[in-house]
Amino acid sequence: MKKEYNSILVCAVALATSIGANAQEKLIVLNEGNWQSDNGKLSYFEDGKIVSNQWFRDVNGYKIGDTPNDIIQVRPNLIAITVNWSNIVQFIDATGKAVSATEDIPNNRRLATDGNYVYVTSYGHECGTINGTKEFEKGYVAKIDANTYKVVDATEVGYEPEGIAYYKGKLFVANTGGYAFQEGHEYETTVSVLDAATMKLERNVDTGQINLYSKMSQSGQYLCVNSPGDYYDIPGATIIIDTEAVLNGKPDNECFVSLTCASTYNCTAMDGNFYAVGAGYSYNSGDYAFNYVTIDPKKAFESEGSEGIEDIMPGTIVEDLQKMEMPYGIYVNPYTGYIYGTDAAGFVEGGTLYQWSPEGKLLGKYGVYINPGHFLALNPKGESGISSPTLDTTNPDDDTIYNLQGMKVDKVMKGEIYIKNGIKYIAQ
Repeated sequence: MKKEYNSILVCAVALATSIGANAQEKLIVLNEGNWQSDNGKLSYFEDGKIVSNQWFRDVNGYKIGDTPNDIIQVRPNLIAITVNWSNIVQFIDATGKAVSATEDIPNNRRLATDGNYVYVTSYGHECGTINGTKEFEKGYVAKIDANTYKVVDATEVGYEPEGIAYYKGKLFVANTGGYAFQEGHEYETTVSVLDAATMKLERNVDTGQINLYSKMSQSGQYLCVNSPGDYYDIPGATIIIDTEAVLNGKPDNECFVSLTCASTYNCTAMDGNFYAVGAGYSYNSGDYAFNYVTIDPKKAFESEGSEGIEDIMPGTIVEDLQKMEMPYGIYVNPYTGYIYGTDAAGFVEGGTLYQWSPEGKLLGKYGVYINPGHFLALNPKGESGISSPTLDTTNPDDDTIYNLQGMKVDKVMKGEIYIKNGIKYIAQ
């Protein structure tokens, strides 16, 4: 049995490391599986084909765990994945090989990084750190050293914190209060701001909108935060946060704008806009109400929501999304501009990955696994940058170019927006 296992592992590693040098599309799709079923999986897509729908197991010989929730690039050869119901943060390299796993953050949710540390939100009430176990009344953010994989600190924020973003040394954390229907507290309406170095809570920005749920997207200084409402009488909404206004100490009401469209699944496009698919559900009617919008965050913020929101996406994307049984994710490859979406269908069978060109032409549909909800593109050259933007490099001698997701780029695309020395510009 051991000999057979080793043979399988050797073959799987050989498969994973035989990635073509000229590959342009390298995409990891994180399939959540079903809660408490221990059937989360990674799909690996490359240049028009699914290489594997159980990539982690192919490479490592065992399952990734129960209900993975998020995936980010930490360093060129280090990827972090939260596996919620297994209570681990799994670290792998770019070939899919397991590097380490951190087990001290129960009920973990979303991720951010500065390249040296990984920051994790948790619904839990305790966290094991190098200085002992910390206990909290509400939820918290944990800080993992990306060299040792140890939890070095944790700080309480709001109840059931979800999306988290890193910007100029600060962490922005969306609080949901999502257990309000079953626990003795109300829904949350705040975004907590922490100093990443000290892990001290600096302020809570009250958006007035409940249940700030799911992963947030980031475009430079702007954050796109979804609110599904309460699923009864309070409808969904989208909050656009200007992090610069927050850091400059402006009053809460000058730090955000609330839009009436929902952004259940959102991402950052190559031009700095947000693509958002809103899936509003009502227990009163039992129906879903969808919206498909492109949001210009600067215009939406400056106009207080009266401009910058359009019911349009490139090519046939909206038309294709409307044909899905249940849209479950949208993503733009920050290296190439190719666009991806997923259909979870009935949530209990394998889903479908859609691929569009940057212009929105449907290129193909591919079978993946159950509840494909999260994505990570790898650098076509075999190197990957940091997915959480710092965007504070102002050294005039530094020629490094970043896209709007804060990732270093080697080649710019004409007409797209980039950042150099902290200044946005359009590539000519």
